Amino acid sequence: MIVLSIDDLDGTERDVRAETWRSRRMVLAREGVGFSLHETVMYAGTETSMWYANHIEAVYCVQGHGELTDDETGERHRIGPGSLYVLDGNERHTMRPAGDMRFVCVFNPPCTGREVHDEHGVYPLLTEEAV
Repeated sequence: MIVLSIDDLDGTERDVRAETWRSRRMVLAREGVGFSLHETVMYAGTETSMWYANHIEAVYCVQGHGELTDDETGERHRIGPGSLYVLDGNERHTMRPAGDMRFVCVFNPPCTGREVHDEHGVYPLLTEEAV
């Protein structure tokens, strides 16, 4: 059984920050459960382009509002609390938060916690044995 508090991750290697977002990685590959789970905050007035070429990501919005663009089709979606989107086709996408937005994100294959976006917005496919 895994039990933790999100606040326990503050300032640890599981608390990853970038210019436009902060991700606290609650469940990682090392836990051996087949997915990773992250709490991510995207900052108001920013724009983040991403492309999870190596992962499927499900994103559930729990706070804030913004616009999600499918960069491949140009289709735009209003995202707010209760909205879910799944990048089941490894779509290139851009998020534009109007205010700070908070998400719960699930990745498969699971992230190791060391991933950061490269110049294309891609997380590399890193692997790690469960402990």
